[in-house]
Amino acid sequence: MEGTYDFGLVGLGVMGRNFILNVADNGFTAFGNDLDSEKVNALIEEGGDTHKVNATVDAKVFVDALATPRKIMLLVPAGKVVDILIESLLPLLDKDDIIIDGGNSFFTDTDRRESYLAERGIHFFGAGVSGGAKGARLGPSIMPGGNRIAYQHVKPIFEAVSAKYQGEPCVTYLGPKSAGNYVKMVHNGIEYGLMQLTSEIYDLLKKGGEFNNDELHQTYAKWNTGRLQSFLVEITSEIFKQDDELAEGRLIDKILDRAKQKGTGKWTSQNAMDLGIPVPSIDIAVSMREISALKEERLQADKLYDRPTVKPMDKDRLETLAEEALYFSFIITYAQGLHQLADASKEYGYELNISAIAKIWRAGCIIRAGLLADITIAFKADGNLPNLLLSPTFVEKVQSTVHAARELVSYAAKNGIPVPGLSNSLTYFDAYASSRLPLNLIQAQRDYFGSHTYERMDREGTFHTEWEN
Repeated sequence: MEGTYDFGLVGLGVMGRNFILNVADNGFTAFGNDLDSEKVNALIEEGGDTHKVNATVDAKVFVDALATPRKIMLLVPAGKVVDILIESLLPLLDKDDIIIDGGNSFFTDTDRRESYLAERGIHFFGAGVSGGAKGARLGPSIMPGGNRIAYQHVKPIFEAVSAKYQGEPCVTYLGPKSAGNYVKMVHNGIEYGLMQLTSEIYDLLKKGGEFNNDELHQTYAKWNTGRLQSFLVEITSEIFKQDDELAEGRLIDKILDRAKQKGTGKWTSQNAMDLGIPVPSIDIAVSMREISALKEERLQADKLYDRPTVKPMDKDRLETLAEEALYFSFIITYAQGLHQLADASKEYGYELNISAIAKIWRAGCIIRAGLLADITIAFKADGNLPNLLLSPTFVEKVQSTVHAARELVSYAAKNGIPVPGLSNSLTYFDAYASSRLPLNLIQAQRDYFGSHTYERMDREGTFHTEWEN
């Protein structure tokens, strides 16, 4: 057993167990480690053949069982646990061994760990893994970043276990340092935006068209066969037909409207502000989860204020507008996230290939969608494209659907239905496509009260005015 297993994994929870079994299913021997003996025994039992997949609670036995250079993946919660595990493994490792953090670690933590381990001769990868527990077992999208040469040792395993899109593995080397964790962070930010938009359209159909759950199921299922084909639209259609096991009726109608979050969407939004990149569709998705948490206050406010009586819209008309508006806002959300990736690549020296990123998101991950095939082509045609909205391929797609967003935002405002994701997507588009914005007034105000200066349209230079009181 000593020094023979191809791949090691620490953390045998649901994700870890599924991932290591995936490795074993694809022709590589794998060895797991966890402090919980029940999880160790469960893996051994499910694996069936200890020559293919084995596990132990003993860290030294675990490390000694791996072939060199050792490839050890950590699938544990982000934060201090990762640092503790690294310190426990370090004395047992040899030069050029590889540690892979498969959790949602903040990208600056990955940079710190990569630098720290490099000084000790150990390679460190931050590898985003998307697809949930099912994806880990059957094929996730994997986003690795770290040392390019060391990645060659990991590449065959990752390509074998990843999801496949038309036979192509949904994994690629993304760049140095924390490139992998950064891409996964923005992936999750886009995910927040798409989920918010999907829920707003549901609210419009339910309140504005009085769609019942069967009709909602059929509508989203139909959309999933067209240009809105995506994992999130697919599972949304399935959610509406799920019966409640604890009470009569459909489960969706019993779920509390208070959403939680783990922080990756917030990180995306915060870092975008640091970079000066606007991502309002993602920002508002984070804010709406925070507003949803104020359930008790919302109940009080609902009693204090009069709200418009919703005027129903023709069902067929509403369904058509909803499909077009959702497609429009999906494009806008991807555009914002990819814009952030392009700018971060320059700022942090990641050398990201946006086309390659869109390519590995086409299957396996939570934000997989048919739209990503077109996005891949757009960025392949122009690798320096600053924003998806500037791609000739997408001009017609946006131009033909923006009218629906305008009509639904107007309808929602008049009828008191909150659609902040949709309205923020529309406002972003209108601002981005405007050659003239009223920010000249803001510059005048800043100069008036703070002598912050301004630039002029008719001549070069920086100017200040002694404004008359």
